[in-house]
Amino acid sequence: MSMGRKRKFKPDIPTHIDQLALPRGIYWDDGRWFIYTPHAEGGRAVKKTVAYKSARLSDLHAVVEAQLLGDRRGTLRFLFDRFHESMEFRELSTDTQDDYRRYAVALASYACKDGSALGDVLVERITTPVVQRLVETFAIGRDANRYQPALPATPSKANHLYRYLRRTLAWGVRSGLCARNPAVGVRQAKEVKRHRMPTPGAFEKVLAFARERGALPSHTKGSCPSYLAPVMVLAYSARLRGIEVCTLTDAHRRHEGIHGQRRKGSRDSVTEWDEEMVRAWDDLVARRSAIWNRDGRNFPVPLRAENRVLLVEQSGNPMAKSSLDSSWQRFITLALREGVIDKEDRFSLHGLKHRGVTDTVGNRGDKQDAAGHQSPVTTGRYDHDLPVVKPPRRR
Repeated sequence: MSMGRKRKFKPDIPTHIDQLALPRGIYWDDGRWFIYTPHAEGGRAVKKTVAYKSARLSDLHAVVEAQLLGDRRGTLRFLFDRFHESMEFRELSTDTQDDYRRYAVALASYACKDGSALGDVLVERITTPVVQRLVETFAIGRDANRYQPALPATPSKANHLYRYLRRTLAWGVRSGLCARNPAVGVRQAKEVKRHRMPTPGAFEKVLAFARERGALPSHTKGSCPSYLAPVMVLAYSARLRGIEVCTLTDAHRRHEGIHGQRRKGSRDSVTEWDEEMVRAWDDLVARRSAIWNRDGRNFPVPLRAENRVLLVEQSGNPMAKSSLDSSWQRFITLALREGVIDKEDRFSLHGLKHRGVTDTVGNRGDKQDAAGHQSPVTTGRYDHDLPVVKPPRRR
């Protein structure tokens, strides 16, 4: 078998590398080691940087071997995959697992200075300064250049990605896949607290718009899902998160009111019925029944009340939180386009809980009980009511 043409001596190759022992298929140029990889669309092969000046000869052989075997062992992407197969990951909630998978994709596909993907970098090459620069880049954004696409400034996303990376690396240390956790000691980005709570006027306008467009036939121009108006009412009146609305079942309907089963350590509470809440609940039950009995499909209805979810997809299955979020974004964008509210009045679905806590009659303790918060500090983040106090009196 032909061994190919003998390499010519290159004086700029680092002196600690034995050039005669270099593996085939790896080359040195412009201060970095690279290989040629096939173009994604079948065109000419492209350069892919795999190591820098400090790389050892054994590292270069490992890179070539990994390419030949299609192995990513030791890379950040490999660590992510192993973490997602672990028991620790399986014990997480479904929503957290979905979030972590998105974070893994965002980190693994992050373009480095040379255009290579962060997921292909060896974990042992990732240092604390590298993680710090990564957090700062996502936090303050980045303009596009020759090798890297532009990134918007997203401090919140930067911190989410950092916390996922820190947890994954910590698991890697415990599992023997990492020697250390370079994410420890990294400073997180400063986030601007935004509640995006609707003004009373904006809430009423958007709710009326949701009822108007929800009454139109499905999949017609200008229509929106009929469940959005009832969801808005329940999220506001019972001070519920979106996921808490998605997991309401027939068992949560009590004679005295709606049993709000809360997340994130909050206490459950029962919100007494009012006319709007009764209408919203009945509308969702009627919608669910129509879907389950459509065209004589005989959908298998769960016998136990706690298994009959109130909010369902068109398929009849429970609605995922991601589906509700997507539907809400399309709807609120439509409301902006139709001039129902201005851009500065845009609010989030979670902002309805802020509005509900703020509008709760009573003192801070009453609002804390209504929201199910363990601490009055948390209630303070949801209660945006401006207290009216008396002036001091001279003695």
